[in-house]
Amino acid sequence: MKKISTSLYIPNEIEIEKIDENRVNVIVYPFQAGFAITVAHPLRRLLYSCSTGYAVTAVKIEGVSHEFDSIRGMIEDVALFILNLKNIRFKIKDESNKVEVSYTFEGHKDIKGSDLDNDLVDVVTPEMHLATINEDVKLNFSLIIEKGIGYIPSEEFRDLVPDDYIAIDAFFTPVRKALYKIENVLVEDDPTYEKIIFDIETDGQIAPLQAFKESIEALNSQIAVFSKAMDIDVSSTEDDFENSADMKKLLQDVSVMNLSARSFNCLDRANINYIAELSMMSELELKGLKNLGKKSFEEITSKLEAIGFPVGTKFDEDFQKALISKIEELKLDKSEA
Repeated sequence: MKKISTSLYIPNEIEIEKIDENRVNVIVYPFQAGFAITVAHPLRRLLYSCSTGYAVTAVKIEGVSHEFDSIRGMIEDVALFILNLKNIRFKIKDESNKVEVSYTFEGHKDIKGSDLDNDLVDVVTPEMHLATINEDVKLNFSLIIEKGIGYIPSEEFRDLVPDDYIAIDAFFTPVRKALYKIENVLVEDDPTYEKIIFDIETDGQIAPLQAFKESIEALNSQIAVFSKAMDIDVSSTEDDFENSADMKKLLQDVSVMNLSARSFNCLDRANINYIAELSMMSELELKGLKNLGKKSFEEITSKLEAIGFPVGTKFDEDFQKALISKIEELKLDKSEA
């Protein structure tokens, strides 16, 4: 028989399975029946639409006036050259949102993505083919590469491109695959609870966990508007804080993070018992814990990011005061027990 509940169950288990450098599984559970799809579907859409990536937005080829032209001595015509260019994925090396890069190739050559690496950009798809030129050809071309989200057809920004450039449809998203499946999981003899398994793969421009984090931040920012519109006071009293979902999650014991024995024992010796204590620490403070090695540091920071409260999280001043007060209270109760 099901128990009568008065509040929504908050999922507290998060697991990260690294499949390869650009692909991970993110496993989150347990959700009450029906809530897994409510969370999973919008996150999947946001993974594709709001993850930050880079794309070529315009190309200038010496001797070429339009995209239906051809180049003597190059096997590909300009249209195929541009199509191949769309498949090559760049990454701007510094914090710039836009760069212009120029290239010159002479003599017989099979030009690949790896040939386009330079001081301004990295190519994360080095094996992608661009063009094949003959021995008597000199190919000069320039690219405009920009940072953005989603997909923007060239018609929408053609007027912003310099006159001697050809605008290219910009497919910014670095996410190649964002899938999820939902499985049932047993909680206190109730088999109707649910588990979400996200399968996320990127092209290498950003890490899959970074893409997942950006989608969560986007979802939070979109939903936050309702609190403002309804004049909801989310920070009025300490009692309000204690009943908030964030407070409940932050006051969970670090054991729910499923850390390795080495990492857990290190935190235990340092008298760190709650997720909030880790989130409020700086990276320097966390690295400074006695006997905390590099692998343990990476494990803890990865788990905290997946939970949504990474190391160094900045909380509202009143919320943080209530959080610290509650932790002290819990630790006092534990010591007196």
